[in-house]
Amino acid sequence: MPRYQRYLLRQLVGPFLLVTLSLTAVVWLSQSLRIIDLIVNKGLSLSVFLLMSMLVLPTFLGAILPIAFFCALLFVYNRLTIDSELVSLRAAGVSQWSLAKPALAMATIIVVVSYAIGMYVMPVSHREFKERQFVLRTEHSALLLEEGSFNTLTEGVTVYIRGREGGSLNGILVHDAREKERPVTMMAERGLLVQTDEGPRFILFNGHRQRIDRDSARLSLLNFERYTMDLGEFAQREGARWREPRERFVDELLDPDSEGAERMRSKFLSEAHNRIVSPLFAYTFAAIGLAALLLGNVDRRGQWRRILVAIVAAVAFEALALFLVNATAKSSNLIPLMYLNPVLATAAAIAVLRGRLPRFLGGRTAAPEPGTHG
Repeated sequence: MPRYQRYLLRQLVGPFLLVTLSLTAVVWLSQSLRIIDLIVNKGLSLSVFLLMSMLVLPTFLGAILPIAFFCALLFVYNRLTIDSELVSLRAAGVSQWSLAKPALAMATIIVVVSYAIGMYVMPVSHREFKERQFVLRTEHSALLLEEGSFNTLTEGVTVYIRGREGGSLNGILVHDAREKERPVTMMAERGLLVQTDEGPRFILFNGHRQRIDRDSARLSLLNFERYTMDLGEFAQREGARWREPRERFVDELLDPDSEGAERMRSKFLSEAHNRIVSPLFAYTFAAIGLAALLLGNVDRRGQWRRILVAIVAAVAFEALALFLVNATAKSSNLIPLMYLNPVLATAAAIAVLRGRLPRFLGGRTAAPEPGTHG
């Protein structure tokens, strides 16, 4: 690769990483809001929050990378035009196609990374996220208690917590009416929720336990300084967890191995082919951006009209892709259109890049290439 192409490639890397990190941070924060309540109000550890919020990132990273690359490409090539660097390279005999090669090379890298994410990283991380979420909702469901309200752990068992102070719970009431003729009520000044190898435990301090025998109308009262309740028996137990399409590898999506999956065959096929097609949009966005910025008359004051047209075109093709994902989930007969969308868009943009610039972009014909360097 000639030195000027390595220079152009380096110019693309910085803005691409910056935009990628920015978009990833926005997505991470928006997704973390769904999990942070478990830390603030439920008492789960910060490490659990960080792990679960990181596990959701690969689900969106594959879609973020092509968009971040498109933004970086528009910024860099427009800036190089304003600074007359592209003009100087053209004057030195560098062809338009040679100027486009660094962007296409970077698009190839992004395609490879996107395939790695979609084919392996995303299903593995999403599966781990769902597994941990499942554990929280089943084995640890008794730990997720709302203060200031009555929490039903299971039928007949109700817990009330007045408030939290650090890791301690204050003003605790537990009513167990599973034995209707012998209900038990416990009250304590404070308590702790702990997770042990045997399951969740509720440790109560400074309280009393009263039991009413309705047959004999007798009340038994027990005062205690420390009392331990086994909450594992109250945890909501469910059957084997069904794995969503995003948790499965492409070969599993193309060949469902269960009756439930077979009934959702169209959704499975849509997810599988979407993972195959989506990375190709890095080429599509690269071709659109290059066709808009490398052709026609040079305007060093800026090329905002071309940039706007490129953005509109990219948004249109991306919107069509999203529409086709939903449409193919209902009818697998439309799957070929998922491939035609990026292929035709890329081919059209490359044809423009190698040929004529439409008049509405501000040019007549592509500037004659003074040389064939690169």
